[in-house]
Amino acid sequence: MTQDQKIGLTRCQMIVETVFDATEPTTMGSKLIHMLISVMGVKGATLFVVNPRTETLEILATEGLSIDYVNKGPILVDKSIKLALNLDPVIIHDTEKSDRLQYPEKAVKEDIRSIVSLPINLKGKIIGALRIYHGETWQVSKRELACLSLIARFAGMFLRYFRLSSVVLSLKETVDEIHPIWLYCNWMIPGPIVLFNYSASSRA
Repeated sequence: MTQDQKIGLTRCQMIVETVFDATEPTTMGSKLIHMLISVMGVKGATLFVVNPRTETLEILATEGLSIDYVNKGPILVDKSIKLALNLDPVIIHDTEKSDRLQYPEKAVKEDIRSIVSLPINLKGKIIGALRIYHGETWQVSKRELACLSLIARFAGMFLRYFRLSSVVLSLKETVDEIHPIWLYCNWMIPGPIVLFNYSASSRA
């Protein structure tokens, strides 16, 4: 890694090994954002997850940004830093010369000069986004982009893992609630219930 690069393979590996041992998504997100800012020396970072009902990006974890910027308004998936097909990373080298921001005046007020936005997708479906904010113009190298894309992919895998774990836990709790009732009913009714008897003798 050259001196002017903010992240390389060694730092990327350190972030992955440190962050992705969390047991729940909020902790994972907070550790990831804090590590990225500390390691890269950038202004701030945010991890978003998509709300499928509203098609907006909701903040899972953020650091280094003012409350005014964080609460700037709803962040629409198809308008917030317009992504090519919502699947490709977007690099804004200079926010003052870009027309790709949903809230450009807020970025200027926040002293954000460059942004790297990485969609988090699984099998072509957007489930979140990772964004890095810097106070200076930034010519992101291919190696930096590759490392950040790898981190975003790991984040997506873990978000899906947490989601599946939540579903499994919910099913387990449902089964645990139903199981004692089933046992009680099975004890009370040892055999099949005959509601009607249409034998010949009953019709006589």
